[in-house]
Amino acid sequence: MTETQNASRQIARAAGTVALAIVLGQLAGLARGILVARAFGASPELDAFFAANRVSETLFLLVAGGALGSAFIPIFTGLLAKGETERAWRLAESIAKAVSLTLILLALLIGIFAPQVVRYGLAPGLAADPRLFSLTISLLRIQLISAALFGLGGLIVGILNAHQIFLVPALTPALYQIGIIFGVVALAPFMGIYGLAWGVVVGAALYLLTQLPTLFKIAPRPFVFHASFDLKNPLTRNVFLLMGPRLLGVAVVQLNFWVNTWLASQMPPGSVSGLSYGFSLMLMAQAAIAQSVAIAAMPTFSAQHALGKTEEMRSALASSLRGILLLALPASVGLILLRQPLVALLYQRGEFTQRSVEIVAWALLWYAAGLLGHSIMEVLTRAFYAQHDTKTPVIIGTVAMLLNVVFSVIFSRWFLSLGWMPHGGLALANSFATALEAAALFWMMRKRLRGIEGKFILRGASAFAAATLTMGLILALWLRLADALRLWVSVPLGVLLGGLTYFLALYVLRVPELTFALQSLRRRLRR
Repeated sequence: MTETQNASRQIARAAGTVALAIVLGQLAGLARGILVARAFGASPELDAFFAANRVSETLFLLVAGGALGSAFIPIFTGLLAKGETERAWRLAESIAKAVSLTLILLALLIGIFAPQVVRYGLAPGLAADPRLFSLTISLLRIQLISAALFGLGGLIVGILNAHQIFLVPALTPALYQIGIIFGVVALAPFMGIYGLAWGVVVGAALYLLTQLPTLFKIAPRPFVFHASFDLKNPLTRNVFLLMGPRLLGVAVVQLNFWVNTWLASQMPPGSVSGLSYGFSLMLMAQAAIAQSVAIAAMPTFSAQHALGKTEEMRSALASSLRGILLLALPASVGLILLRQPLVALLYQRGEFTQRSVEIVAWALLWYAAGLLGHSIMEVLTRAFYAQHDTKTPVIIGTVAMLLNVVFSVIFSRWFLSLGWMPHGGLALANSFATALEAAALFWMMRKRLRGIEGKFILRGASAFAAATLTMGLILALWLRLADALRLWVSVPLGVLLGGLTYFLALYVLRVPELTFALQSLRRRLRR
C-alpha cells in the first residue's frame, strides 16, 4: 500500500511541476493569441495562416508527436527501469536519426506539391480566391521548416520525461509561443502575415535548442552526433511496429481536423480562425489539467507495467482519473458560462471586432462541452501505451474520429437550418465524438485491469459534480449582477468567485485531494 501511495504522490508532484510549466506556456500562448488577434482579427489572411499551419502540425504529430512518444517512451523507460541503460541509449540514437531524416524528406515532398495539397486536400474554399490560394501555399512552405525541428525536439521530450525530468520539457511550449510573439511584434509590422509564419519557425528552433543542454547532461555521450539507424536492432523494430497502429490513429485524428478546415473554409469568413481560437482556449484548460497529469503519469505507468505491478498501476490510474475530474468539471462549466466576456476581454481590440468575438465564443461554447472527454482520454491513452498497446486506443480512436467526420457534416447542416453559425456544429461534433471515445477507452481499460476502483472514482465524481453545480449557480448569478461592469473587472472577479466557491464546496465535502494539496502546501511553506 505504501508503494502504491508513493507512486500516486510521485505522479501528483510531477504533475504539479508540469502543470506550473504548462500554465506559463498557456499564458505565453494567451499573449500570443491577443497580439495575433489585434494584428489580424479573424481575417481571411489569418484563415490562410491557420490552414497552412495544419500541415506542419500534422507532419510533426504523425512522425514524432503522439505516434513516436506512445511507442518510444514505454520501451525506453522499461529499459531504464531494468537497468539496461546502454541498450536504452542505443535505441534513442537510432530513432533520433530516423525521425529527423523522415521529417525532412516529407517536408520537401509536401513543399513541392503544396498547390495540390491546398487545392484538393486542405482548403478548397481558400483556393477559390487566387490571392488567398497563393498566400496559403507560401505560408505552408515556410512553416514546413518547423516540422523537422519539432520532430527531434519531441523525441528529446520523451527521453527527459523517462528520466523523471519534467520542468525543462514542459517549459519549451512557452518558448515556442515566444517565437511566434517575436514574429507578430518584430516581423509582422513589415512582413505582414509572413512574419507570423517565420515566428513559427523561430519558436520551433527555441523548442529544440533549449532542451539540448539538459539532454547532454544525462546522456552517456552526445548521442545525436553518433546516431545510426541500426534497423537490425529488435528494439528499434519494436518501436516502429508499435508506432504503426498509433500512426494510423493520429492520421485519422488529423484527417478530422483537415475535414473541419475543409468545411470551415467554405463557411462565412473567419470560421477557420474562430474554430482555431475556440479550440486553443479549450486546449489551454485541457493542457494544464490533463496533459500535466498524463505526462507525469506515463513514465510511472510504464515502469509499473515493466515490473508487473498491475495493482499499483490500477490505483495510480484511479487517482489520476479522479484528479482529472476534480479540475476538468469546473473548468468546463466556467468556460461555457464566461465564454462571451472572456473572449471579448482577451481579443476584442484592433482588427478583432464584436463579430469576431461572437464567432470565437460560439466555437468555444461547444468545444468547452468536450473538455472532460478530452482530459480523460489524455490519461487513458497513456495507460494503454505504457502497456505497449497502441492498437486498442487506435481502433477506438479511429471509429470515434470517423464518427466525428460524419457528425461534422450532420451538425453543421443542422446548425445552419436552425439559423445558427454552422462552425459551431463542427466544434460540437468534436466534443461528442471525443466523449464516446473516452467512454470506450475507460470500459476497455477497466476490463484489462479487472477494475479501476470504480467506487473510489464515483465518490469523487459525485462530490466534484455537486461542487461544480454550486459554482455554476453562483457564476450565473454573478453574470447577471456584473453586466454593467467593465470586462477587466467582471471577468477576473468572476473567475475568482467561481474558484473560491468551488474550493469552499470541496472543503465542506471533505474531498481528500484538497486535504492532500493543503498538506503539501504547508510542508513546502515550512521548508
